[in-house]
Amino acid sequence: MNTVATSLTVFACVFAGALVGMRLRRTLPEHHLSSETKETVKLAMGFVATMAALILGLLVASAKDSYDTQSSGVTQLAAKAVYLDRLLANFGPEANDVRQLYRGVVERITHQMWPEQYAGESQLDPSAMRTEELLVAIQALAPKTDLQKTLQAQAVSTSLEIGQMRWLQYEQAGTTLSKPMLGILVFWIAVLFGSFGLFAPSNGTALTALLLAALSVAGAIFLILELQSPFTGLLQIPDTPFLDAIAHLGQ
Repeated sequence: MNTVATSLTVFACVFAGALVGMRLRRTLPEHHLSSETKETVKLAMGFVATMAALILGLLVASAKDSYDTQSSGVTQLAAKAVYLDRLLANFGPEANDVRQLYRGVVERITHQMWPEQYAGESQLDPSAMRTEELLVAIQALAPKTDLQKTLQAQAVSTSLEIGQMRWLQYEQAGTTLSKPMLGILVFWIAVLFGSFGLFAPSNGTALTALLLAALSVAGAIFLILELQSPFTGLLQIPDTPFLDAIAHLGQ
């Protein structure tokens, strides 16, 4: 989902709730705005506020945890990439062609994962890169010594691990915020802001406070959505680990 459009929609719904509350205040009879009624509304909205704050906090924590997991996965993937190249380098000159092929694969993967800095759209699906030829090339090496046999076996194992990590990253990146959960959360907060507007004085200071509070809620939703899209947007994971890895390939 589009993070900016969704956040603006959330802001509009929440702030509209406050405006509806202010409008409703003008039409209600005075006995509906008594101190006893106000206390009852406060108690009810306190329960709603607790639920909304709990869910919002859990969503932020979950999104941050997902982002950190993806970021750690990128670092591990870059480290594995360098390690595989060193295995091939220690195999000997016979692996030079494989190393050149491997460098091109890593560069294509980098271009694929960070589309904002390169041409093309974001594509995390490992099957789109057709990297199986690298595994075939490694298996085609003809080891002559026990050391080369060990290095070849380790290179094959590392190549498979990299493939598994990329599929795991692809599946993790597919998790998004549940639309029904978001809808219910926004409804709770809009009702809460409606109660704010119901008893708020009709002046610019109160309206500005409600406006800033609605912006804060929309900002929290924006943060959650951005953290759940770690390879695009303002909070995308930097490509520094992969760029450093590419700089070490072939050395």
